[in-house]
Amino acid sequence: MGRSGIPASGISGPDAPKVWEKYYPAGVRAAYVPPRLSVPGLLSGILKAHAGRLAFLYRDAEISYDALGRAVARVANGIRALGVKPAETVALYLPNSPFHPFFFFGLLTAGIRVTHLSPLDAPRELAAKCRDSGARMVVTLNMPGLVARATALQAEGAVERVIVCDEDAQFGAIPGAPPAAAIPEGALAYEALVAGQDDDFEAARGPDEPDAIGLFQYTGGTTGSPKAAILRHSNLTASTGIYTTWALGETNTRPGTRTLVVLPLFHIMALTAIMMRRLKEGGTLVLHQRFDLEAVLGAIEKHRINGFSGVPTNWIAIANHSGIERRDLSSLEIISSGGAPLPVEIYQRIESLFGLKLRGGWGMTETCSAGTNVPENLPVEKLGTVGVPLPGVDLDIVALDDPARVLPPGEVGEIRVKSASVTGGYWNRPEEASRAFIDGRLLTGDIGYQDADGFVFLVDRKKDLIISSGYNVYPGPIEEAIIEHPDVAEVMVIGVPDSYRGEAAKAFVVLRPGAAEFSLDALRTFLENRLGRHELPAAIAFRSELPKTSVGKYSRKMLRDQELGKDG
Repeated sequence: MGRSGIPASGISGPDAPKVWEKYYPAGVRAAYVPPRLSVPGLLSGILKAHAGRLAFLYRDAEISYDALGRAVARVANGIRALGVKPAETVALYLPNSPFHPFFFFGLLTAGIRVTHLSPLDAPRELAAKCRDSGARMVVTLNMPGLVARATALQAEGAVERVIVCDEDAQFGAIPGAPPAAAIPEGALAYEALVAGQDDDFEAARGPDEPDAIGLFQYTGGTTGSPKAAILRHSNLTASTGIYTTWALGETNTRPGTRTLVVLPLFHIMALTAIMMRRLKEGGTLVLHQRFDLEAVLGAIEKHRINGFSGVPTNWIAIANHSGIERRDLSSLEIISSGGAPLPVEIYQRIESLFGLKLRGGWGMTETCSAGTNVPENLPVEKLGTVGVPLPGVDLDIVALDDPARVLPPGEVGEIRVKSASVTGGYWNRPEEASRAFIDGRLLTGDIGYQDADGFVFLVDRKKDLIISSGYNVYPGPIEEAIIEHPDVAEVMVIGVPDSYRGEAAKAFVVLRPGAAEFSLDALRTFLENRLGRHELPAAIAFRSELPKTSVGKYSRKMLRDQELGKDG
């Protein structure tokens, strides 16, 4: 039994090892208990252990662990000087940049809560998240689009203040790049925020409070309505401990290991499983703001990258790149893919090119990413698995009609999880938490099974979540935006197979009487200020009617069956 006393996969006994522990590093147990730390407490140990080492490479700038600590302290003290108090919230509207760790760790060091905004969010999504989280300020870069949207938030009263960071001034300009935006009137420049502030990290630390809320991380869950998972300091540090424990003994965990970071730091996986984990190990993170194939391959060669994680679309692009066989990618030691299923032929192509197996796993915002992972010694017959439960993660499969009933190995049900990394609930949504937890365990909404060896296989996603290019896309908000079109009477959105994205959103529209059909491009233009880019439909079809149940409710299942040519 796990610590909760609930049998998992038929294994009993309070101290009985799990069958999947034979795939763990030597000495690591499934019953691992992460130490309870605050994020500043964790960072303090990191800075002391790795003083003198290189933490980040960005553009032409090298940022040591010592420099990281000084920057974090200056941000913490600067934010305090503005009057932001512990337990208040500041929003980070940042792509991958050293300013992200400066502010993420700086705010948490000052006892202030963080919420992440995505550059993909539509303007009204940004405003809704700021208001829901209570964010007093938003931090962004002087990139034209980001600055414009951040200052619009201030203008409409969603935040009180905007802090703007100038990357060219801090890390060197990119030759040939468009000029950066000017710091708008009324915004506070990063240089002014930190000017004259003390840079002693230990002096900047407030009291260690592992149970304090550290992060409001927005997720659509399975309902399609974005809500903030409440992630406490101890959730974030537990996830970090889980990943570093899991990787014990692997070659790419040594100090100085170089990891190329393309996945966004505002996403929970890159935040905990990559950035926080690699810093704890003393690694060097090479930051890129987006996936550019040639830039990624060039960075691997130039910086002798040891580890790289991507989503399936990244690996498809790499596998199909002309001349990939001639690139020197020999420094790579571990590669992984996540966020969506990877075609088997791409997996095999990558293995033949790199001589490495693509690894990956399963997790979610609510678990601080930690869930399962594919072990280094994966048996070939387990191909297609998302791995085994990570140490410290108590996972079981429960019946869809009774989430308190644990199923035996091989039976399909809903994945349920308990861990020190798991959220305790959702901000301003107590009813969501009451539905999401059974017997102290999180119902994930993901459907799958666990085999007799403990390997987890995903079968389906509960309800209607679409995973497109690694991003969670929810039909509800897309439908709500499309229905605003003056020619649309009814609309339904489902996910359809897409050879590049894995899945893509397709809109099925019933027009108002007398209205003419319009193009997909016209629809996307109409939606561009209403939805994020990742949510824009990739296809459209016009129908005279949409399928409904006997009680008149729209049925996505019926529509999906029609689209895929199935009966029922």
